[in-house]
Amino acid sequence: MQPDAVTHRNPVGRPRPTPDTKEYPMSGTADKASGRIKQAAGDLTDNDDLKKDGKKDEAAGKAKDAVDSVKDKAGDAIDKIKDASK
Repeated sequence: MQPDAVTHRNPVGRPRPTPDTKEYPMSGTADKASGRIKQAAGDLTDNDDLKKDGKKDEAAGKAKDAVDSVKDKAGDAIDKIKDASK
């Protein structure tokens, strides 16, 4: 019985790329959500350090999404070149 691709974990507990896409699922989305939650908690508790951590996490998530987007575009360009050379 083969385990579900999404449940595969690497040694540090992060999701592995799914076999069919080779991408990390929700790489930036989780960081952005975590950051927004930390910011909200910081607002509620009047904790500036927690708000700052939340902003850092959200920025990291946005950066990961940007990198993923660039990787996708580069992969698409490579695929076009490979298809054109056939």
